Amino acid sequence: MSVKAKKHLGQHFLTDELIAQQIADTLTQNGYKNVLEIGPGMGVLTKYLLKKPLTTHVIEIDTESVEYLQAHYLNLAERIISKDFLKIDLKDFFGDEQVAIIGNFPYNISTQIVFKTLENRHQIPEFSGMFQKEVAQRIAEKEGSKVYGILSVLTQAFYNVEYLFTVPPTVFNPPPKVDSGVIRFIRKENYTLPVNEKLFYKVVKTAFQQRRKTLRNSLKTLNLSDSLREDSIFDKRPEQLSVQEFINLTSKIEKDAI
Repeated sequence: MSVKAKKHLGQHFLTDELIAQQIADTLTQNGYKNVLEIGPGMGVLTKYLLKKPLTTHVIEIDTESVEYLQAHYLNLAERIISKDFLKIDLKDFFGDEQVAIIGNFPYNISTQIVFKTLENRHQIPEFSGMFQKEVAQRIAEKEGSKVYGILSVLTQAFYNVEYLFTVPPTVFNPPPKVDSGVIRFIRKENYTLPVNEKLFYKVVKTAFQQRRKTLRNSLKTLNLSDSLREDSIFDKRPEQLSVQEFINLTSKIEKDAI
C-alpha cells in the first residue's frame, strides 16, 4: 500500500532517504523536546525524526496518508494530528511547551506556514524545512538583493535564517518543476520588537508593495508629517533597508504620530 500524491494538496513525496535524513539532522534539538512535522505523507522524514531523543508529532490533512502512518508507524499512532496546521491552536496539543516545526512543505501553503510560525514564535524556537528554492532564498536573503522582500524582513526580525542546501526535482514523486531549498530559522534571544508590531508589519508590507519607489513615495498613505518625510531614510528604496533599519523607521513613524 502506498499513498497517491494529490495535486490539490500540493503533494510531492520525497523518495531519497539520504536527503530525508539530512533534513531531520538540521534540527539542533536545542531548547525544546517536541517536534511537529507538517505533511509527513508516507513518513520518509518521520522515520528519522523518531530516532532522535525528541517527542515527534505529525500533522496531516490527507486521510489516506493518516491511515498509512497509523498502519506503518504504530509507535506514532497517538501523536498523529489529523488536522490542518494553518487552522490549529498549538496550545491545544502542546500546552505551553516549546515545539520545533519541520517538514517538506506543500509549495502552495508554504508562505502561510511561515506567517503562522511568526505568529506563534513564543512557542516555536526552531523551524526547519523544504520550500520551493526561490521562496527559500527569498526568506533567507539580506538587504540589497532583488529578491529581498516582505517575507525576508518579517522572518528575520524574529529569527536567524540560514539557507542550508538545494534539493533537485528528481528525488520526488511526482517531481516538481523546480528545485527545492532547505532552510532553518533559529529564534533570536530577543524576539519581541521595540516598536508596535502591527505598525512594523504595515510599514514593511506597504513599502514593498511599490518596491521600485523610494519610501517617500511608497509610504505616502501613512500620512507622515513633512518634517519626517525630509529624513534621509526616505530617499531609499525598501530593499536597501536592513531589518534593523525597518525597526528604526517604524520607531520614527510611531513618534511622528504622537
